[in-house]
Amino acid sequence: MSIYEQVLGFIESPGAESFEALALDVFRFQFANVPVYRAYCQSRNANPENVRRLANIPYASTLAFKYADVANISDDAAAGLTFLTSGTTKGFAERGRHRVPKPEIYRAAAIAHLRRMLFPDDARIAMLAMHPTADRMPESSLSRMIGWCIEEFGAGAVECVASRQGVDAARAAVFLAETAARDEPVCILGTTASFAALFEHLRANGPRIRLAAGSRIMDTGGAKGQIIPLGAEAVVASAGQLLGVAPALAINEYGMTELCSQLYDATPFNCAGAAGTPGARMKLAPPWMRPVALDPAIMSPAAPGAAGMLAFFDLANAGSISALMTEDFGIVQGDAVAILGRAAASGARGCALAIDEFAERELARVAADRR
Repeated sequence: MSIYEQVLGFIESPGAESFEALALDVFRFQFANVPVYRAYCQSRNANPENVRRLANIPYASTLAFKYADVANISDDAAAGLTFLTSGTTKGFAERGRHRVPKPEIYRAAAIAHLRRMLFPDDARIAMLAMHPTADRMPESSLSRMIGWCIEEFGAGAVECVASRQGVDAARAAVFLAETAARDEPVCILGTTASFAALFEHLRANGPRIRLAAGSRIMDTGGAKGQIIPLGAEAVVASAGQLLGVAPALAINEYGMTELCSQLYDATPFNCAGAAGTPGARMKLAPPWMRPVALDPAIMSPAAPGAAGMLAFFDLANAGSISALMTEDFGIVQGDAVAILGRAAASGARGCALAIDEFAERELARVAADRR
């Protein structure tokens, strides 16, 4: 059985007792087949012979995808999907790339955790996408995930009101008013910026819409284009005031192009005993992902309950790098994560060193290719 088949099997039927063994197998596979990650591990004296526990696997920065070619040489370079990261990088004109050789693993991970966190009631309902779907933005991992969500959980009216140029808030309002008139529950999928546009339109053009019971939103974050960015609490409050969405069904997602798995708010809707107050919410990682908070100076786990740089071992990333450190600060309690915000670059010396190593290695590779 291939490593990809093992990972897919774990996602479909998670077993906590076998996670570490599979994670070590994934590490060995990536060490052998992802040259830039192998070189990074060797610089830390980490190899399959001396890495015997999950805690010993080196975490690479997510910025590696912008500074280096994170290619898995065991896969056909033309196969699978390639997603582009947002923005540009210092010293490099192109956006970062995350090559996903086995999209079926990404899809399985996305759908399984969506079912747990956004559709625990097994609902199939109307869908409104306020972010471009994959046919409109194929290089976006979020677009792909939204499309899969619609395929799996959509029923009845379905519409996408977004393009590369922005979101059509007026059309979104019409769609929502129509579903409300039919007493048809709806799931709204969008970035924080798209929700801000919708809320602004509703306030300016009222009246307020009262969506059917069971309606829900997935706020994927992202404040680009907003003069005053909305916080997660403001999104929940506005969704209740302007759309009648119950607070427990207004759920914030945490994800990124570099990871094939996502985390979602734990609320009373999807997690018994979870905090109902948006500001007190933790986000839950799926069973095939292990979160950890790292001390940014030494790149080792922070003290229990202490804040640190958030890092994840994501089995769904089997085709690239599974052990990744983000640019975000947070607190980890088991599979629950409190996101505290972006880390200050000046205080993240360990992270900066990791990025520098990838950048230097990529520059050397480019120079060698030109000779």
